[in-house]
Amino acid sequence: MEKAQEWVNIGIDLAKEYGLKLIAAILIYIIGSWIIKKIIGATGKVMAKSKYDESLQKFLLNLVSWALKVFLIIIVISQLGVDVTTFAAVIAAAGLAVGLALQGSLSNFAGGVLLMIFKPYRIGDLIEAQGVLGVVKEIEIFTTKLTTPENKLAIVPNGAMANGNIVNYTAEGKIRVDTVIGVAYEEDIKQTKEVLLGVLTSNSQVLQDPAPSVNVLELADSSVNFAVRPYCRPEDYWDVYFATYEGCKLALDEAGIEIPYPHEVEVQKVVK
Repeated sequence: MEKAQEWVNIGIDLAKEYGLKLIAAILIYIIGSWIIKKIIGATGKVMAKSKYDESLQKFLLNLVSWALKVFLIIIVISQLGVDVTTFAAVIAAAGLAVGLALQGSLSNFAGGVLLMIFKPYRIGDLIEAQGVLGVVKEIEIFTTKLTTPENKLAIVPNGAMANGNIVNYTAEGKIRVDTVIGVAYEEDIKQTKEVLLGVLTSNSQVLQDPAPSVNVLELADSSVNFAVRPYCRPEDYWDVYFATYEGCKLALDEAGIEIPYPHEVEVQKVVK
């Protein structure tokens, strides 16, 4: 009984000494989290009104959110009676160890900062980087998210993005669609060019400035190949690409211009 009473007394003493501090720390955390949420919301509205770049908005809001949360945790710990100076020293030592262990993450963070400063791409841009082609969906602190043409989500580390080659197809506002159409050697080159160019000029998604072009690309083994090159907006790329091939085939058939193809299979069937 005496031992049990001793433990009860110790519990009461601890409750008297730390109970109010613990309750206060919990209240501070709850209220602080609510305040941080309001600050982030208000900051986001201010940035939106000031017409900040969307990718920069999200990056800065994430950065501010993390900084405020760390500050809140330090306040909560100090409320519990922990020496903040000692705690800061421990955090610094731990931070050094974690930093060495997470060099890649720090590199990605630095890469994210560089991407925000130099802005090689923005949200909504069609880019190709690190072997991935896609539309930029989101630029976060450590990674960039891309939506590929197959509607897959690709997550690429910012460190690699900042240090690698980036091709931005949207930056200039126009993109060239490169297609190759081959016709038989017996066909008239001028007539073929007129037919193919007519396909491009009749497509409303093809830009007229720069003007589309049709030129002889090469004299291949069994065909004269034409470089058919319309320009379009980046978001219309695949529509124009597929429409060009289909339209050229239909137009050449209508004009009686032959597209060469192997005949060996048909000859073998006749022989048999």
